[in-house]
Amino acid sequence: MNLNWMIEKSELADLYDKVREGRRLDIQDAHRLYQTQDLNMLGALADLANNQKNKNRASYIVNRYINYSNYCILSCQFCSFSRKKRDQDGFELTLEQMQTKAREALELGITELHIVGGLHPSLPFSYYTDMLNGLKAVSSRLQLKCFTAVEILHLAWLSKRSVEETLHELKACGLDSLTGGGAEIFQPEVRKKIATGKESAREYLDVHRTWHRLGGRSTCTMLYGHVETLEDRLDHMRQLRELQDETRGFCGFVPLPYQPDNNAIPVKRPPTGNDMLRTIAVARLMLDNFDHITAYWVGMGLKMAQVALSYGADDLHGTIVEEHIFHMAGAGSPQGQTENAMRKAIIEAGRIPVQRNTFYEQIQPETGQERTETNTPSHIQPA
Repeated sequence: MNLNWMIEKSELADLYDKVREGRRLDIQDAHRLYQTQDLNMLGALADLANNQKNKNRASYIVNRYINYSNYCILSCQFCSFSRKKRDQDGFELTLEQMQTKAREALELGITELHIVGGLHPSLPFSYYTDMLNGLKAVSSRLQLKCFTAVEILHLAWLSKRSVEETLHELKACGLDSLTGGGAEIFQPEVRKKIATGKESAREYLDVHRTWHRLGGRSTCTMLYGHVETLEDRLDHMRQLRELQDETRGFCGFVPLPYQPDNNAIPVKRPPTGNDMLRTIAVARLMLDNFDHITAYWVGMGLKMAQVALSYGADDLHGTIVEEHIFHMAGAGSPQGQTENAMRKAIIEAGRIPVQRNTFYEQIQPETGQERTETNTPSHIQPA
């Protein structure tokens, strides 16, 4: 189809001009994008915005997830991961177990450990500082991307320090980046329905603001497809965009499609493929001050994430190896992906695969070829 003809006939032609000229879209513009039936044109707009930033490259990271514990003092309605001490399927890892996982990760060429857990009712602050120091002792080359904003607030309470002092201490022990988890949806009434007792939107943003002011970088997320409205999603993106204007500390944005199983929120129509692509595209167009939008293959499936590379996404996330949170909520994707599978998906989408680090910085030369297969060793089994 001729692009000029498609633009001329589209109800979004005026927004094409805005995007091409690099002008910021407002909430009304973004609402039109969410409601349009012209998914092809929406994809073309998002692809244009992405190419202006990232040209024809798409990235991935060779990483491993570690959840140190699923015991949690909160009872978020949407969460299928957390357990109480009385539950038989709760767990907590020792430092030695985490170091073993880190050594296994190094055998795979992994550059990042992505570490989160529940708000544990009894672990001392020293557990977390020992964790960081112990993992850096395995290899200083491992980048440690750890903790959600609510975990940082919990650790500040444990240590009887301010958030800034807590982040200073964690950074001194080896923390390289905060994760973006826990943002959910910022709208207060929605937050009460899905995550009673969790930190507020202001607290989430303040933790990241403080980390950015200390020179740190982080990612951010949005959990969508449950009880929120389109207006709630757009307000969420607006608040992230405003903080990024202020600090420039976010490396990327990761939209997370809601997984409906094994929790207390009844959702009859969880996110469809159409909604996933639409949300990726709107995020790319709305978040003009973000360099990177990640298509999270764990929640979308690798095939849908591959398609998202033509709808504004420029990153597929990572190899992961073992993932608990989404899979305990019913995700049907594999526990992990090989590096080659992601490179193949990127190449088939017509992009150049780029291995990145925690901060979305390229760490390998660009190549349009697959690499020698790197499978998970047989002795590494999902915990």
